[in-house]
Amino acid sequence: MKKYCLGMFLLMNVATLQAEEQLAVAPVEFREVSQTYSVEGVVEATRQSTVSAQIAGRVKEVLFDVGDHVNKGQVILRIDQSEAAQAVAGSQAQVLQAQANLQNAQATYERSKQLFAQKFISQAALDKAQADFQVASAQAAVSKAGAGQANLTQGYTTVIAPYSGLVGARLVEVGEMVMPGKPLMTGFDPAALRVVVNVPQFKLAEIGVHPQASVEVPALNRWIKSASTIVQPLADARTHSTQVRISLPTNQSGVYPGMFVRAHFVVGKQRKIVIPNSAVLRRSEVVAVYVVDEKNSVKLRQVRLGDVQAEGVVEVLAGLSAGERVALDPIKAGMQK
Repeated sequence: MKKYCLGMFLLMNVATLQAEEQLAVAPVEFREVSQTYSVEGVVEATRQSTVSAQIAGRVKEVLFDVGDHVNKGQVILRIDQSEAAQAVAGSQAQVLQAQANLQNAQATYERSKQLFAQKFISQAALDKAQADFQVASAQAAVSKAGAGQANLTQGYTTVIAPYSGLVGARLVEVGEMVMPGKPLMTGFDPAALRVVVNVPQFKLAEIGVHPQASVEVPALNRWIKSASTIVQPLADARTHSTQVRISLPTNQSGVYPGMFVRAHFVVGKQRKIVIPNSAVLRRSEVVAVYVVDEKNSVKLRQVRLGDVQAEGVVEVLAGLSAGERVALDPIKAGMQK
């Protein structure tokens, strides 16, 4: 029985040692990190537009709804083309009538020239025949242009997506009467997004003309490095701030227009005591880390932290000293405590 208990004790110690050896740790250290200025902003689509009606009519079919993906050139909505078809038929009839009048006027003018050469009609009669021919020719051109306009208008009954993207808003229903200029659908391209923030004028010199910025998305617990940053050469007279647009890399999954974000502009460098942000345990108002000593003993210690940095580390204001070690996985460390 004693040998069995001793064996179990040794097995438990071996398992504990193996678990402690697998616990990943990181040192508390001084590091030169970016000193940042933070400002809140929102995400917006770089390419966003509202498609409006170009012809009066009743909505016959709506093929997409909010959130649907639409490819460039796809039909998104159809308007009843009965009235447009009647206009096309009428314009085509006018074209045929104008062509018939033109042929008649041309024939009359040709006969008039022959009769004038034979001295059977006067110069005035020839001039009138020529004028009638020119009027008929102009009327034929007008009717042909009207037919082209009618055909173009008939094409407006089919609404086409101008680019690939997502439907952001559907503004009409089937059976609804629309007039030219009536908004039908709003769409945006989710691949091209940017962040818009307003920076106070006194901070512009500090962030620079071409500032370096990182975007924090609190809802996703993610940091995104900007693709480019543009400071608009225009200030708001009421708020004394300037708009800054931060372009994000393409195809950011989970990020969409209207999301709340924070933009962090680099304004300098500074040495600070930092730890990996993944080592921090947050429970309600308690912020703590698991400290691993030289004997691999794990102890929970409450800390006071500063700003989170884009490098994936967080500043330590109080509770830790340089040279100590913290567990990278606080949940795992808590199980081994």
